[in-house]
Parts: sequence; C-alpha cells; structure tokens
Amino acid sequence: MTATHGQPPAPPARRADARLNRERLVAAAREVFAAAGPEASLNEVARRAGVGPGTLYRHFPNRSALLAAVLRERIETLCELAGTLRAAHSADEALAGWLRAFLDHARDSQGLGGALLVEEPDALGIDCHRLILDTADALLTEAQRHGTARPGLTADDLVHLVVGIALSTARGQDTEQPGRLLTLVLDAVHVSP
Repeated sequence: MTATHGQPPAPPARRADARLNRERLVAAAREVFAAAGPEASLNEVARRAGVGPGTLYRHFPNRSALLAAVLRERIETLCELAGTLRAAHSADEALAGWLRAFLDHARDSQGLGGALLVEEPDALGIDCHRLILDTADALLTEAQRHGTARPGLTADDLVHLVVGIALSTARGQDTEQPGRLLTLVLDAVHVSP
C-alpha cells in the first residue's frame, strides 16, 4: 500500500471472515446481554458466536467496547426504523409505531446503557441522545404538519415521557402497564378532529 499525491495510505480492507466474526459477536452479545444483563460472561458470547475468546478480544478489547457495539447497533436500528414507518404509514401511525419501538428499546437497553455510561461515557462514538431526539423530532414535526399532533409539544417532551415509562415500569410485574401508559401518552399527543 503506498501513499499517492501526499495522502496517507488507505487502511487495509477488513477481511470478510473478520467482518463476519465481528457481526456474529455483536449478534451473540445482543442475545447474551438480553438474557443475562451487561455483566454476562464474555466467554458465553464467544461460544455463541462460534469463535474463541481471543477472537472476541481482538475485535472488542474489553466489555465496554462490546457493550458499546451492541448499544450503538440498537440505536442505529431504532433510528432507521423511523424511515421505514414513515414510508409505510400515516404520520400518526409512524409516530406511534416508533414511540412503541423506542419504549421497547428503552426498557431492553436500560442495563446496557447504564453499565456503559458508568464505565465509559464516550464509548459509543455517537451522540445517541441527539440521534433519538432528532428522530423523534422529525416524526413529531410531520404529525404536527398534518394537524394530527398537538402543537407546542416537543420531541424532548415525548422522549422524557417514554423514558419515564420505561424507568417506572422496569421492575413491575404488570407486563401490560408500559403499553397502557404509552397509549395514554399517545392519546395526549393527538389532536381531536
């Protein structure tokens, strides 16, 4: 690899098997952390991915790096969902569908996010709060433009309400309560015709 015209050489392309191993590790970590929490065995992650611990540590030098990869993937997937919902549904339905997905994300990711933020607050390499706020804002603005969402409501309001539902129902036995509370929030968001 040589530099051309004073530019540094491009980094080598990651081998296909290395990319596949990384993807399998993140997928396995997502499952293991969902089942056992952020302190789950990294050896179990490697075993489920079909690789040895050395391969895991070559891709993710510590637990924080693996947590960050899982959480980043979840946040990016959540934000990409907004575009899919907007293309297939009305502004109201897209907003409601995304808020339901965000509630699921917030409930499922509490342990991951908390563990990561305690260990390494900048580990994600992205401003996940900003990504979520921007996504919620785009959906809410579209619903407000269509006249179906209450004017004056902000994306920050919605995000705080959904996170509040996730936190307040985290240890509850009533598995239907988060959905009921979100339905109340959605009723308050909509403008009556």
